[in-house]
Amino acid sequence: MSTDTPGRPVAGRRRTGGAAVAAALLPLLLSTTACGGSAGAAADKTELTVMTWAPANTGSADRPGMTALATAIGDSINSQGGVGGHRLRVLTCNEHNTADGAAACARQAVTAHAVAVIGSYSQFGDAFMPQLETSGIPYIGGYGLSGPEFTSPVSYPVAGGTPALIAGSGRQLVAAGCRTVALIRPDTPAGDTLVGALGAALQPNNVKLTDIRANETSSDFAAQARQAIGTDRPGNCVTAALSAVPTLNLLDSLRRQPHQNTLLASVIGSFQQSVVDSTGGDAGPLSGAYATGWYPPEDSKVWDQLRTVVRTRDAADLTTIDVSDPGVETTWVAYQVFLQAVQRLGSQPVTSKALRDQLENGQPIGTGGATPPLSWALTDMLASADTPRLVNTSVTFQQVQGGRLVEQQPGFVDVRWVLTGGAPPSGPGTPSPVPS
Repeated sequence: MSTDTPGRPVAGRRRTGGAAVAAALLPLLLSTTACGGSAGAAADKTELTVMTWAPANTGSADRPGMTALATAIGDSINSQGGVGGHRLRVLTCNEHNTADGAAACARQAVTAHAVAVIGSYSQFGDAFMPQLETSGIPYIGGYGLSGPEFTSPVSYPVAGGTPALIAGSGRQLVAAGCRTVALIRPDTPAGDTLVGALGAALQPNNVKLTDIRANETSSDFAAQARQAIGTDRPGNCVTAALSAVPTLNLLDSLRRQPHQNTLLASVIGSFQQSVVDSTGGDAGPLSGAYATGWYPPEDSKVWDQLRTVVRTRDAADLTTIDVSDPGVETTWVAYQVFLQAVQRLGSQPVTSKALRDQLENGQPIGTGGATPPLSWALTDMLASADTPRLVNTSVTFQQVQGGRLVEQQPGFVDVRWVLTGGAPPSGPGTPSPVPS
């Protein structure tokens, strides 16, 4: 990954071996894009500037794999002649997990005349989105941490954010036979919104919800663990929606609290395969745990090309890219959307407005099975005043089996009805086939 000084974007550098990466990457990532040409020829063509930002060197919020992957994708595309006749200039920016840092990254995207911000991570949408709106720069595939990502007219989320995950977790636990569900969530305004989404998922089956607030800066969650487990009756379940490090601390507290009947669950992002590994795999507290994710599990063939890119990166780049990290997967999906949109523009000039028009008025874009086909037309928008830009309301049900996160049931489960207050379908949720 190209390193950057605080608040300053840097262009992805050319790497030796990039052609080998691109040879494996392009067939799936670009499908029929017909990039063609040599790396040298690409340098003579019009340059497209994009940006990916995420926090680094800040602690538990860090997502350096997202910017590292963006740089690797840019190098790979350019080694094969660019995209749609354009060299791709990928800038990365450290947003420092602060509002000022996020605003600084947005200003730099505007100054650099970026045509899009892609696959980024920040909880400070109020700080960066107004600047993107003023310049008309589309925000493709944000992680979904802030309200503006689901309301701004320049935002194009590829996943359903935490509301979809927690609603999906509720339906997964209903199907598992839970009669009571304790939600351990951040004691924040964002955490407050999760209670309604989970309650709406549980209510049709008369499952009792207990709301347990937690300070994510704490390292001791013993009180929350005791309250969640309670008398440890059969049908008692616990789901968590904390960030990664607090979840590890919570798991330690749950492990220390004796229980036999309580079923554990969480959302991907709170824990993932690397967390299962670090906590003892099948012998650890997550054995048998349920998980709700946006995408298929890490071992799915959907991620074969992503794994190829990660394996064949320049050996000199020591930044770890965790393929099971939903942030990394979101960056991958977001770049697929962007690259396909550019190709569909054909001979038209690639501008921010042209990209927005393509995303909103073009045919749905496939992501190789990582999500259902994506489109941001008015008819795809969620009938919700709070999250109208949330177009992908599908989630996946996973479970830790044999120390691995695997599909608990195949395909996607659409929780749109939960998020809009509609009537539930028959059964806890009907999976749909994964599109090719």
